Amino acid sequence: MRHAFFAGLFFCLLLALRTPAHVGSPDVYYEGTAGPYRLFVTVRTPQMIPGIARVDVQVLDGLVSNIQIVPLRVVGEGSQTAPPPDTMEQSKSDSKFFTGKLWLMESGSFQVRIDINGEQGKAQMGVPVPAFAQRTLAMQKTTGLLLTGLMIFLVLSLISILGAATRESQLEPGSEAPPRTRRRARIAMVATAAVIVAILFLGNLWWSSVANANAKDMVYKPPPMKASLTNSNQLTLELGPSYWHDLRKAEQLDKIIPDHGHLMHLFLVRLPEMDHFYHLHPQQTTVNKFGEVLPSIVGGRYAVFADIVRESGFPDTMTAQLQVPESVANSADSPNASDDSAAEAPPVSNAPVNTEAPLGVGGHVEWLLNAKAIHAQKPTLLRFRVVAQDGAPASELEPYMGMAGHLVILRHDLSVFAHVHPAGSVPMAALMLLKKNSTDDMSSMPGMQHGPVPAEITFPYGFPQVGDYRLFLQVKRAGHVETAVFDTHVAP
Repeated sequence: MRHAFFAGLFFCLLLALRTPAHVGSPDVYYEGTAGPYRLFVTVRTPQMIPGIARVDVQVLDGLVSNIQIVPLRVVGEGSQTAPPPDTMEQSKSDSKFFTGKLWLMESGSFQVRIDINGEQGKAQMGVPVPAFAQRTLAMQKTTGLLLTGLMIFLVLSLISILGAATRESQLEPGSEAPPRTRRRARIAMVATAAVIVAILFLGNLWWSSVANANAKDMVYKPPPMKASLTNSNQLTLELGPSYWHDLRKAEQLDKIIPDHGHLMHLFLVRLPEMDHFYHLHPQQTTVNKFGEVLPSIVGGRYAVFADIVRESGFPDTMTAQLQVPESVANSADSPNASDDSAAEAPPVSNAPVNTEAPLGVGGHVEWLLNAKAIHAQKPTLLRFRVVAQDGAPASELEPYMGMAGHLVILRHDLSVFAHVHPAGSVPMAALMLLKKNSTDDMSSMPGMQHGPVPAEITFPYGFPQVGDYRLFLQVKRAGHVETAVFDTHVAP
């Protein structure tokens, strides 16, 4: 039996799909330095806003005795005035691990400001956190059953009371109701039951409508995106209106800003085998349109993922699918821009789990797992080592869009997509907004790389779900972007 209208009225919201930025991977992972301290920060964002975010901090370098955290907006009203901070709890078993909780009261682009106190003095860092409702919360089954039982009791009691009133209200004490009166009482009870059922049914329809409207206002959905081809190789991406963003124009600041020097990072993955991968950077042609002449691209059906960042620091990942005709394969010789790249990979259906992958025309990349299994919901530093053809650590690595590397993580069923960097899952554009002076040298930003790149690269991340994943690791070597492809299974 469905939960009662009154139960839903007081306690229930309808369940909705999770559609966060960084598809299926809403939590924030960040590695950076604050003065002499190096921290690995994980922010478990709440499923509903207002809600409680869990913050975990692992101290990688330095001796820290106390950490305080506070939520602030990245820009605009509320970005300077901080509420009282919360003190994180230091683990009794591991003095380098701290945990705490923060209330996020509104949706939008926030930061978790972290104040550190340790043997080497005080320091501070900010971690961008997009706050949004991922889904509405369903009622607990036990609560629903209890309230349903109470509703049935109240309904039967009301029917019984009206029946007794019709049957016995005008009788003398001790008198028995005649057949005609009893018949009238039964009719009254049936009519009462019909009226109550109608009220409950119509009330439930009304409440469902209200709950759906509230869910539409509250639950984040990225803007819809339409991908199309004209003249065989002209790709056009049209962003549709975002109801969620429109309700929050004052806080979100809708203008798109560059991230790693580009307004959009576009990823194409051929389906179903994930055997061709393209990382492109379309140009903005109008307010809501982006376009690019496709490079030489293998025909087929592609999953499309487009990353943008708003001027508030809020990221959106939009998705679509695109059918590419075979004729595009000969339309151009190579990716159009120096930052565009392409890679071919083994069909995912036949690819074994691997910790070593070939790279370009020589050398390979080692995934340094140390024979450890990967578990869902466990933050970790994914460590990779680039090895030259002669077996030595690669020495000719260069920054790729200012980073030591880029890592795209994709679950086989496309329910998880994440584009992460050595600083983590936060967009660099949002980190730049946290700088007091927007003209600060980006070389001071976490994860930014200027000059030679070390052979070992780490990426902070936590796989959100159990399942099979494909990872595309991109580095730049001797002027060319190269991609190593890994397949892995994430255990519970």
